[in-house]
Amino acid sequence: MNAAVRAVVRMGIYVGAKVYFVHEGYQGMVDGGDNIEEASWESVSSMLQVGGTVIGSARCKEFRSHEGRLKAAHHLVQRDITNLCVIGGDGSLTGANLFREEWSGLLEELVQQGLIDEEAAQNNSELHIVGMVGSIDNDFCGTDMTIGTDSALHRIIEVVDAIMTTAQSHQRTFVLEVMGRHCGYLALVSALACGADWVLIPEMPPEDGWEEQMCQKLSENRADKKRLNIIIVAEGAIDSHNKPITTDHIKELVVSCLGFDTRVTILGHVQRGGTPSAFDRILASRMGVEAVLALLEASASTPACVVSLCGNQAVRLPLMECVQMTQDVQKAMDEKNFEEAVRLRGRSFENNLNTYKLLSYRKADSELPNSSFNVAVLNVGAPAAGMNAAVRSAVRVGITEGHKMFAVNDGFEGFYKGQIKEIKWGDVGGWTGQGGSILGTKRTLPAKHLDKIAEQIRIHNINALLVIGGFEAFLGVMELSAAREKYNEFCVPMVMVPATVSNNIPGSDLSIGADTALNAITDTCDRIKQSASGTKRRVFIIETMGGYCGYLASVGGLAAGADAVYIYEEPFDIRDLQSNVEHLTEKMKTGIQRGLVLRNENSNENFTTDFIYQLYSEEGKGVFDCRKNVLGHMQQGGAPSPFDRNFGTKIAAKAIQWISRKLKESYKEGKVFANTEDTACLLGMRRRAMVFQPVVQLKDQTDFVHRIPKEQWWLKLRPLMKILAKYKTSYDVSDSGQLEHVTRVRPKKVD
Repeated sequence: MNAAVRAVVRMGIYVGAKVYFVHEGYQGMVDGGDNIEEASWESVSSMLQVGGTVIGSARCKEFRSHEGRLKAAHHLVQRDITNLCVIGGDGSLTGANLFREEWSGLLEELVQQGLIDEEAAQNNSELHIVGMVGSIDNDFCGTDMTIGTDSALHRIIEVVDAIMTTAQSHQRTFVLEVMGRHCGYLALVSALACGADWVLIPEMPPEDGWEEQMCQKLSENRADKKRLNIIIVAEGAIDSHNKPITTDHIKELVVSCLGFDTRVTILGHVQRGGTPSAFDRILASRMGVEAVLALLEASASTPACVVSLCGNQAVRLPLMECVQMTQDVQKAMDEKNFEEAVRLRGRSFENNLNTYKLLSYRKADSELPNSSFNVAVLNVGAPAAGMNAAVRSAVRVGITEGHKMFAVNDGFEGFYKGQIKEIKWGDVGGWTGQGGSILGTKRTLPAKHLDKIAEQIRIHNINALLVIGGFEAFLGVMELSAAREKYNEFCVPMVMVPATVSNNIPGSDLSIGADTALNAITDTCDRIKQSASGTKRRVFIIETMGGYCGYLASVGGLAAGADAVYIYEEPFDIRDLQSNVEHLTEKMKTGIQRGLVLRNENSNENFTTDFIYQLYSEEGKGVFDCRKNVLGHMQQGGAPSPFDRNFGTKIAAKAIQWISRKLKESYKEGKVFANTEDTACLLGMRRRAMVFQPVVQLKDQTDFVHRIPKEQWWLKLRPLMKILAKYKTSYDVSDSGQLEHVTRVRPKKVD
């Protein structure tokens, strides 16, 4: 929430508005006085890394009454405030909308009571409202992610990872209760992200007899060399008769039925606390700026809107449509119409649920379709956190689809050396939380070893390839598809899934591993900034990875609150450096104590990190001193973030389903033959959708010398970062969200 507050204040000041804090939520608006105070640029400094909300929040009974709203209106009119930005859940937003609908009536009453004059009523005749959804449950319809959800997932995953090590040692079963009274999002996604054995959520009550099924699954998993079981329960979990399912009930079940040593952990308010994740800071900063733009464009005829994210795209949706849909979910659940509830939750929730179902239920061999196809999976390029989650997902979905799955060690190098063996369901257990690449990965390209790779494909009768990796993986798939003319062996469906911390793959807005790296960067920047809290005025110069791609530096800079970020894609000269130094010097003369400058490792061959450090040191003499820090390989390592685990899991599952389709289409006369462009693809996330794109068609979109896409969406976030760092810059509004309507997904007709 603080990142959102900061963005609204700074963007508001930037567009020339007067911005006020209302402390303690609606209570502060009703009480007035010191609770409503003008905000300045400096008043939101150093709050990005703070959890909770610095302006306070409170549940307010009084605002629910007409008298309370009358007082609130009076306090706003006294200060000529006619634009409200509300950050909260559906209750807060519904309240805001009611307030807006009553506004003209409230003003009339105030005039009648002699509390305000006609002129004041005229000047403040319209109240505009824009909402941002802050809720860890992610229970608001119309938004893919609400502010706070990703951070809550971070807390849950940290706990699960820690519990897994103790359960592993003692061969225990753990039952974890996570928050979510009416929404199972946190439970579902954390179950996906840690590979839980069983999950119970309000939207999908288990069928009668689930107790036996669950116990059977737990004992099968134990028999399969798995030393621990994890069961995740949403606090609002119910059975098909709407009876609550409690953690204690599950514990008793497991103990009486299986005799396993079982422990219960209730996570509780831990999930609301802690430092916000990089994703949440960026989401909230983007939403805050978007909210100010929406308020500037609002008129009496436009409905109150919420700003939100759909895929990677900022959108505006009518507030009441979202609230209505959110309430419809509850209604559907009360009426036991659970399929409808899941559909109303939106496509992101539905995808998670379907992926979970695919991955968690291991079918007996007799139930599997027999496809007689062999599919190979390999990692190529540098390791990225989340690769293992993708491999696990691919292997399990492949087995469910009836294929025989083969793992290739050490990328294309292992491929031509014949390091290929079958990989089974149980072999990938517990892989989601592991960083790096368990299969091993190398940067070797296939072009020089085509003969040997073709021979290995022949020996193992490989019918399709899934390549998970970075820029080398992209080049590799291009080389293999180009070699199809010469080698029949490469005429098989092949798909690449982007996994690299640099996020420099054409055809995809995001790649597996980038989120984990961003979190590593923001965590480190937070610590570095804190190290200077005792010293007077200090500027840090920090070098990030990314090759020639400025994604990590720019988006990391946005999340860490950097003053300047130097990247290759936006050329800079000595004049820019000089103005940045002057800008920082000016800032340091106010109450601001710390500066942060990020530099991408290859942003400029002459303006090195040392050069910039020395320049700032010299120019800042007497005002601030400097320190430098090269982050290096810590950006590649570490346990994958919830986002990367989830993204890796979902994207790999989708890739395997595509492979299955292409295998069926290209199977003729007893063998697979695929040599069209659309059978060698890259699966990427583009704005709102996951898209399969032929690698040949991505050639023109790529700068091969610098290994980056020619067009990169995140460059549009750069002006935003500059505005939040107090630069006068032009903000391109063309990308801001337009008001859309909530789309209700209709059930697909069954043929």
